[in-house]
Order: sequence, then C-alpha cells, then structure tokens
Amino acid sequence: MEKVRLGVIGVGNMGSGHINNVMEGKCPEIEIAAVADVKPARLKWAKERVGEALPVFDNAEAMLDSGLIDAVIVAVPHYDHPKYVIECLKRGIHVMSEKPAGVYTKQVKEMNAEAALHPEVVFGMMFNQRTNCIYRKLKELVDSGRFGRIRRTNWIITNWYRPQAYYDSGDWRATWSGEGGGVLLNQCPHQLDLLQWITGLPKKVEAHLSFGKWHDIEVEDDVTAYLEYENGATGVFVTTTGDAFGTNRFEIQMDKAKFVVEGGKLYMAEFPMTEPEFSKTSTEPFGHMKCTLAEVETDGENPQHSGVLNAFADAILHGGELVARGEEGIRGLTLSNAMHLSAFMGKPVEIPFDDDLYYEELMKRVRTSRRKTNVREVIAEVGNTFHGTGK
Repeated sequence: MEKVRLGVIGVGNMGSGHINNVMEGKCPEIEIAAVADVKPARLKWAKERVGEALPVFDNAEAMLDSGLIDAVIVAVPHYDHPKYVIECLKRGIHVMSEKPAGVYTKQVKEMNAEAALHPEVVFGMMFNQRTNCIYRKLKELVDSGRFGRIRRTNWIITNWYRPQAYYDSGDWRATWSGEGGGVLLNQCPHQLDLLQWITGLPKKVEAHLSFGKWHDIEVEDDVTAYLEYENGATGVFVTTTGDAFGTNRFEIQMDKAKFVVEGGKLYMAEFPMTEPEFSKTSTEPFGHMKCTLAEVETDGENPQHSGVLNAFADAILHGGELVARGEEGIRGLTLSNAMHLSAFMGKPVEIPFDDDLYYEELMKRVRTSRRKTNVREVIAEVGNTFHGTGK
C-alpha cells in the first residue's frame, strides 16, 4: 500500500475540511477514495471537489462493505461516532473519529471494548489541538518532574461566542436529542482533552451549569466547574458561548513554577526553590519568592487536522505513533459527563461515576427535547446501536 484509501462518513463542516486538506496536498500519503452522506447536495459537492469518478454512497455501511477503502474518518453528529467506529472495527477498517468520542461514557466504553478485540486496526481520535506546539511544550514541562507537583489549575475559555442565529441554523443544534449537550460537548472537547492530557483527571467535580441562560436553547451555555485532584490540587474550569468579548487563559501553578497560556504564547515564572521550601525557611512574615519570568520557546509547529491525519496514515503504512489513540477519547468525555451529572444532581460527583446513572439522566432530557422528530430514534439507537447493530 503506497497511500491510504480514505473514506469519509459525513461531508459537513468537518468532513469537507478533511477532504479539502487532502485535496490541497497536505496529506501526501492519503487519497480520498469514497464518501458517504445522507444529503445529496453534500455528495454532489464531494464529486465536484474530488472528481466525478469519486464513488459516493447515501448509506455508510454500503461504503464500508464496498472494498474501496482502507480507512475511514467519522465526521457525523455526536451520537453516531461510536456506532460507525464499531462498524469499522468489526470490518477491520482503520478508523479516525472526530471529537467528541461520543455523548456519554457508557457508549464509549462499549466502543473501546470493541477496539480491544481488534488490535490490528488503527483507531485514532481527532484531537488536533494536541499538535499545537504550545500545549505540547506545556505537557513536556509539567511531565518533566523539574517543577514539583501541580497545585492549582485555572482555565477560562469564554471566547466561544455564538449568536442566536448559530443555534437557529439547524434543528439538531443545542438539543439533548441532537447533540447531547451544549458548550461542553460542542465547543470544549479539545480543552477538556488538553486539561486531562496535561494535568490528569480530577477525582471530584462540582459544576454549576446554566441551561439556555444566554440563548433560546435547552442545553448548557454557561459553565463554572470546581475540580479536586488526587494529590490535593484544585482547579476551576469556566466556559460560555454568551460572552461577546471572551478570554482564553490557561494557568497551571506548580511547586516551583507557574505556567500561563494566553494569546498564543506560553509563559513561565520559575522560582529558585519550591514553595514549601521557601515557606519553611523564610524569616519574613510578608516574604515573597523572586521568580524568573520568560516566554517559553517552542518548535513553532502546529499542523492541526492535517498533522493528525498524517500521523494516522503513518501508523497505518509504517507503524508510526498516533497523535491520540481512539481509546483516549473517553477521558475528556468523562470530565464533561461529570460536570453535567453534577449539575443534574445538584451535588459533587466522584470520578469514576455511575455510567448508568448518567445515561438515565441524559435520557430524561432526550425524552423532553424540543427536537421531537428524532427523539424516538435516539432512544432506540442508544438502546441497541452501540452494541454493534446499525440502522
């Protein structure tokens, strides 16, 4: 195999973006071999973009059974991510899933269990922000052991502003039956993945979510969450789609340094000794440690989606390393589900939590969702599709 024959399930914003990256020569070891979408207009666009000879399908399973592809990228609505990943795994087709891994941990655990049965299949997750030099360097520094333990994390990510017109652009948007959540599941999966990738999962979450606070929607558009870690560290995660002029600032306070990511730069304040050492030895009641403040140099590389796909192709063709293994997708989803569950129940949630309880609480909201047309389908699907059956 000289090139990976890639099939695309879902030719919406993300699927068409991946096709464009391949057609623009950004992924030299990949070719678009087939696409599947339920909308004729999107299939027509794909033929115009790739070539009239491109095989197109209005049924994803038919594409998977065609013999035309070696690998697939799944770029459909959230509920169906695990469904199509499982269908690929069972057929021995390499698969890359768009984020999030799914809507709730119970279905993603089933997907990961299926992946464990097929170690020969390359299974990746589209966490393109892990390719960003800023976050790669930050993880390297935190993991180095030079700066002691993490003491505090703060991420305010409020520059996701969306007007009402965004939510009105599709009846599936910002509904429990269509998306399964709001800002946490739509805008923030990358930040939640980066948070757990760099600092680890917390052991407890207490979250305050406002549902339709700033928009005429039924899911959350304003979030403030408090995190507790196993080592005693604490954290705060704040996000919204309602701030007209928002902020994106990520801070990690450690024993011997503080890191700040803001404005596309990484800054480090490094201390001459750890805070516990200073506290024990200082004789000044109002003493402060001196620090060296500097912007951290990185390699400047930030390949994003094409970088993830190139690593995917390298793993298939040459046994290389993925940017993110598919099984890792459950970790950021665990964090968002814990935040939702805390708000649903009105109390802190321990991690791991009861997957069945979260599923039950989510389905209560699906049943009363304003998007009535597909509610029955969603409830039926989550009852059996993620055991491997298809539509």
